[in-house]
Amino acid sequence: MSDLPEWAQSMWESLGSPKIEEMESVHTGDLMDRRHGLRKDDLVEIQIDARALRDDEETWARGRLLSSGKSSIELLTVEGEHVYLAREVIVRVVLIAHTRPAYIDDKELLEFERADQKRRSNLHEKVEKKTKGNDDSHLWG
Repeated sequence: MSDLPEWAQSMWESLGSPKIEEMESVHTGDLMDRRHGLRKDDLVEIQIDARALRDDEETWARGRLLSSGKSSIELLTVEGEHVYLAREVIVRVVLIAHTRPAYIDDKELLEFERADQKRRSNLHEKVEKKTKGNDDSHLWG
């Protein structure tokens, strides 16, 4: 896609060259139809407060957003580094392109979360059986 910066081209291709124009943010119109905000796999540029870096370090981190938590943002950089950036040192986040649908419309992500929730539930059940030494999870009340 020619509209993407050069650094983002290979990351976009590694994601299977999704049709970015179909996933753009919707900022106006009916509230139920609006879709905006950062999403998993977005291509972003993040400006870091220079005071948090050494003098020779770049103040911009560029890459693919892996996750966004309360205190940090997880990024896969163009250089292939897997980094966590503290929200306290982030000055600015520039969205280059969405590569996935909005969360509510992302069937693949919703399926993954459902399967992950099931996997975690099974894991908790196994841990409980091993630590308590009994298997009464099938009993009611």
